[in-house]
Amino acid sequence: MAVHRMIWNQTAYFGAGAISVIPDQIKARGFAKAFVVSDQVLVDSGVTGKVTALLEGAGIAYDLYTNVVPNPPIENVQTGVKAFQESGADVLIGVGGGSPQDTCKAIGIIAANPEFADVRSLEGTAATKNPSVPIIGVPTTAGTASETTINYVITDEEAHRKFVCVDPHDIPVLAVVDSDMMTSAPRALKVAVGLDALTHAIEGYITAGAWEMSDMFHLTAIRTIAKALPKSAEGDAKAAEEMAMAQYIAGMGYSNVGLGLVHGMAHPLGGFYSTPHGVANGVLLAPVMAFNATETGEKYRDIAEAFGVENAQTMPLDEARQAAVDAVAKLTRDLGNPTTLREIGAKEDDLHGLAEAAYADVCTGGNPRPASLGEIEELYRSIF
Repeated sequence: MAVHRMIWNQTAYFGAGAISVIPDQIKARGFAKAFVVSDQVLVDSGVTGKVTALLEGAGIAYDLYTNVVPNPPIENVQTGVKAFQESGADVLIGVGGGSPQDTCKAIGIIAANPEFADVRSLEGTAATKNPSVPIIGVPTTAGTASETTINYVITDEEAHRKFVCVDPHDIPVLAVVDSDMMTSAPRALKVAVGLDALTHAIEGYITAGAWEMSDMFHLTAIRTIAKALPKSAEGDAKAAEEMAMAQYIAGMGYSNVGLGLVHGMAHPLGGFYSTPHGVANGVLLAPVMAFNATETGEKYRDIAEAFGVENAQTMPLDEARQAAVDAVAKLTRDLGNPTTLREIGAKEDDLHGLAEAAYADVCTGGNPRPASLGEIEELYRSIF
């Protein structure tokens, strides 16, 4: 019998208004000062202030670090480590989407494991010895599930590439998933991060490492996202709360079993063109699903059924597989996400370089159908 490992947060709180627990949780855990990692957009829009106001009201000291940009580069991490060390804080609070959360994780890991201060050496499964400085993850988007995963992604701007770090030491000790923190996001961002969450759920469901427990999480997430994402994108509060939960559930799964070629091909698009990660996933998801279809057993029946396809469990398998691909493609189009690489500014001359980066990406190894360098380049070319 195979041995499977599952790692989640020690504690998580959910629901509109959940951030109210943060001050008491900080005090109960004996922390004296917080280092809040966010970005300037969230500060200017007042979202970060919802958390810092709670800290001020409870008399909890904090410093605020906002030098975070989308697809966070190594420099963001290194200046963050320096600022954290100078602050004297003993707990990190990541407030934001994937970029602040990933930056926060890298800061916490390096502060506790200074031999990795170059950041690049954290790529893959680095042999860190110490748990991160304690992190409280407060997501402001319903997408990455960084608050419950053991993964984070950093951009090496010099090499024009993003690299994935997988480290059980980086998981936040506390996740606070509050849909009220997500409502002010613009529609385009809700769509992008929602497609990221859907990609996590579908890739996690069909990845080589999937098993019964992870399947349970991923199917629930697929079913919920298929129904809730269109409504959430238009501002429906109930759907927003469902998306907040669904992206977390997907994170509980994929963090432990891995992803696949969609993420392997999406990361280079971020490295080359700074394409938002969810947008890149949306472009790639249906085409890569079609590429993988023959190696997924009966699982596309379940995906099709989760999208509401009638008779998905009884139709011929090849039809069920096509129905699943078509349902994902339709949702992507209906949401208005780009469907070609040209739309996101990709250049045809770069396709071979993109393929080389995707072939080497840590996520690609989890794909249910092994893909050669040539096949990856042809996939990019087919959606150019």
